Amino acid sequence: MSREMRIPGPDHPIEISKNPSLIGVVAQDGGKVVAKTTAAITLSEASYPPVHYIPLADVDQTLLVRTDSHTYCPYKGEASYYSLVTPEKEIADAVWVYEEPYEAVKAIAGHVAFYPEHVQITISEAVAN
Repeated sequence: MSREMRIPGPDHPIEISKNPSLIGVVAQDGGKVVAKTTAAITLSEASYPPVHYIPLADVDQTLLVRTDSHTYCPYKGEASYYSLVTPEKEIADAVWVYEEPYEAVKAIAGHVAFYPEHVQITISEAVAN
């Protein structure tokens, strides 16, 4: 199956920026910290809400279980999914990753994003050391 690749532009803008804020991700099922970082990337795409992509290295990977799910975005490429597994429950396909994103969004490689309905995402000023 051929997949069309599209380039972001005026009709469908995508902006990627480093986010120096302290971003925390907590599972909604009991407060298990899933991720904490000051190295997130924020992707703003067309009229969609901004998405914070967190370096996989800043995620508790013991809580992630790869699934067989995949979706396709003509602007970003193919996304793979993880379930979020805590002692309280398993949330299927709560996390996604573009392992080989298209060139226009290559900065999100090595980062994951979370569906906000499954986690609590907090954003605060990073404290300088």
